[in-house]
Amino acid sequence: MAFELKQNLKLSQQLIMTPQLQQAIKLLQLSRQELVDAINQEMEENPLLEEASADEGMDDTANVDFEKDILSEERENIKPVEHTEEINVEKGTGTEEFDWANYLEDYGPVGVTYGGADSEETSWENILTEGQSLAKHLTWQMMLSSFSEDEERVGHQIIGNLDPNGYLSATAQEIAALENVSEEFVEAVLKKVQDFDPPGIAARNLQECMLIQAKLLGAENKIIEVIIKEYLKDLELKNYAHIAHKLKVPLKEVEAAVLCISKMNPRPGSIYSEEKTQPVVPDVYVVKTGDDYKLILNDDGLPRLRISNFYREIMAGLSGHGQQDSENGKKYIKDKVQSATWLIKSIQQRQNTIYKVAESIVKFQKDFLDRGIDYLKPLVLRDVASDIEMHESTISRVVNNKYMHTPQGIFEMKYFFGSSIKRTSAGTVAAKSVQEEIRQIISSEKRKPYSDCEIVNILQAKGIDIARRTVAKYREMMGILPSSRRKKYF
Repeated sequence: MAFELKQNLKLSQQLIMTPQLQQAIKLLQLSRQELVDAINQEMEENPLLEEASADEGMDDTANVDFEKDILSEERENIKPVEHTEEINVEKGTGTEEFDWANYLEDYGPVGVTYGGADSEETSWENILTEGQSLAKHLTWQMMLSSFSEDEERVGHQIIGNLDPNGYLSATAQEIAALENVSEEFVEAVLKKVQDFDPPGIAARNLQECMLIQAKLLGAENKIIEVIIKEYLKDLELKNYAHIAHKLKVPLKEVEAAVLCISKMNPRPGSIYSEEKTQPVVPDVYVVKTGDDYKLILNDDGLPRLRISNFYREIMAGLSGHGQQDSENGKKYIKDKVQSATWLIKSIQQRQNTIYKVAESIVKFQKDFLDRGIDYLKPLVLRDVASDIEMHESTISRVVNNKYMHTPQGIFEMKYFFGSSIKRTSAGTVAAKSVQEEIRQIISSEKRKPYSDCEIVNILQAKGIDIARRTVAKYREMMGILPSSRRKKYF
């Protein structure tokens, strides 16, 4: 059998991810805070990027036209090589004969910027004070107490081994081995620490935590102590009649003891949590003007980028140096200018894409914006993708971790997407509207809660055809307990 070489001509279409396309996709799916962090990091790595001050205006002649949608490569399966060549012809970014000195001249003192904020708002991080941690609060109390030197060492070990909820995560034996003391000594110090504020601190389990609080609260009712020690499971299931039967006491006494227990804090350390609450900053504002809605992109807090004018002077100064140094310097500046330009373009395209998606959502969900959750329509990514002629994956990236400020409140953009549920009559209803209906039904309960089957019957009477397991799923998604644990005694 003879082997021979042959040449075949084959025409195929494929998608190649260029670095520019990868950057655009990455920026598109970032949240607002992640975008700010990415911009700041790029400004540190690229010396040609700088932030324009708020009092500098926009220079229209310096703005780069964005004729091709970067993300259209993914939608239309256009070869990135062809796309890059087209940009190179128009912008000159791919030819060695391109005059980079004149290119930098176009990016003058103002340069390419984005963002519409004329003034910078004061950051809340600059005026908020630091909260006191649980460890500092307990250490402060220990310093005010009559602790010996050895007791202080053990006390620091106990405080250092508390979890965020205030429970002791180390055993007395482990602490005793670390500090070279007896377990009895550790237990004695632990008793002193457990007298500190907040009540129930340094307990080893829920039972001990509640017993400490019962003691510090001065609860003289012995039923409380017995319930905590022996009937926590019945307490969880609200089986108060069984507790009264076992203790041979009237049900009212058990209910009084349970009312006292319900005021205790099962996680005493959580009030000193060091986790910072991150406020939600909307990416888009939806404002009603007459019968229509106007969209405003929120550019506040985003750095306004431009290409530094300083490197234009450096480019001119390189002509007087050696040939090799001049070529290396120009190549470095050319690469950094191209990187900065693509970053600015990607950010502008990101903002434009977010605006288009938000505009489409407002068009589909106008009834919700006018009347509320009951009028939320079923919507899927395909509907918006077809409306604005983009790929579904692009829509998915846009709505991820982006927020809209609407007349009905602040919502994540993907909140407006959801499946549909059939009505007994014609038409469908959004799943989130059904969830809100279930929430309202449960909130209207009196002493006896509705079972999932009863909720199904109520919904069917309202024209919503839904299965019991679907009600259970929606109830669990909303964090609502089953009917056996929703009994109201007080």
